[in-house]
Amino acid sequence: MTTPLLRFGLAANRLHHDNPNATLFQWLRACGSSVRQLGVELHTVGRTHDAIMRENMLEGYAGLVRYPYGREGGLMKLVARVAGGTETSAPLDGAIYLIDPVDPSSTFPEALALKRQCITHHKPFVSTLAGAIDWIEVERMHAGLAPEPVADGMFRLESQTAAMIAHDSLKPEMLAFADKYFDLLSRFARRVGTGTTGSKLNELAWSRGWPADRRWVDPYLSGPMGGDAQIAELVLDRSCQRVIFFEDPHVARQHEADIQLLERAVRVVTEYATCATSPSMARRWADAALLRTGKTV
Repeated sequence: MTTPLLRFGLAANRLHHDNPNATLFQWLRACGSSVRQLGVELHTVGRTHDAIMRENMLEGYAGLVRYPYGREGGLMKLVARVAGGTETSAPLDGAIYLIDPVDPSSTFPEALALKRQCITHHKPFVSTLAGAIDWIEVERMHAGLAPEPVADGMFRLESQTAAMIAHDSLKPEMLAFADKYFDLLSRFARRVGTGTTGSKLNELAWSRGWPADRRWVDPYLSGPMGGDAQIAELVLDRSCQRVIFFEDPHVARQHEADIQLLERAVRVVTEYATCATSPSMARRWADAALLRTGKTV
C-alpha cells in the first residue's frame, strides 16, 4: 500500500459492533468502497478491529491497522497520535469514534480526551453513523472523486434543520463562517441557535439582505439558561439533523452538563444526526458541500 492520503483513528463502543447489523458494519457497508478508494488508513482499537475481522469487512485491506484493546491503552494511543504522534508514530488526521451514549466507557478520560484533542488540533471528531457516512463523502469531494449516491440524503439541505451554536470566544468564528458560507447555509429549511449567537447571526443575515421581517435563525434560550437542552429535544425528535457547534475546549463551562446533553442526543439518533465540533471541521464540510454541487466560495 502506498503512503495513505489520510490516517484516521477508529473505535466503536460494544453496542455498535456486537451483531452483523450494528452501526459499525452499516458504516462499512455504506463506505467501505470509499475507504479503499481513498486509501484511508484506519488505526483501529483492538475490539473494534476484531469485530471487523469477525464480519469479514475490509477483507484483505492493508490499511486496517490494529491497536491494543482499550483496556490496554488502545484509545489512549489514538489520543496521542491525534495530538501529533511521536518520533516513531505518524500523527492521525482525525477520529471516528462511534459512541453508545449509555456505555460507561464513553465517559472515560481517554474518550473525552480524544474529542478534546481533535478540536484542539483542528481535526475532525466524528461520533455518529450519519456523521461517519457524511465525513467520508467530505473526503471524497476534497479528493476530487465523484459523489457517492449513498450520501445523497446527507446533502439535501433543503429538507434539513441546522443548529448553529458557539461558545463566547468562538462567536466571531461562527459569524465569519456564516458570512463566508451564507448562501450554502441559507439552503437549509430552517436554522436554529442559542441566545446571543442566534441574535448575532440574524443581524448578519439582515445586513446581507435577508428580508427584515424574517429571522434567518430561530433563537432559543442561551446555553446556560437551557438553549442546548431545547435544541437537544429537536434532535431527539428528528427535527434537527445537523449541529454546528463551535466548542472552546480550553475554558471551564458552567453549563457543561447541558453541552454534554446535546452531544448525547446527537449520539442517541446516531443514524440521523451529525455534529461538527470546530470551525475547521465545519469549513471543510461546507467546502465539500459546495464541491458536490459544482460550486466554490
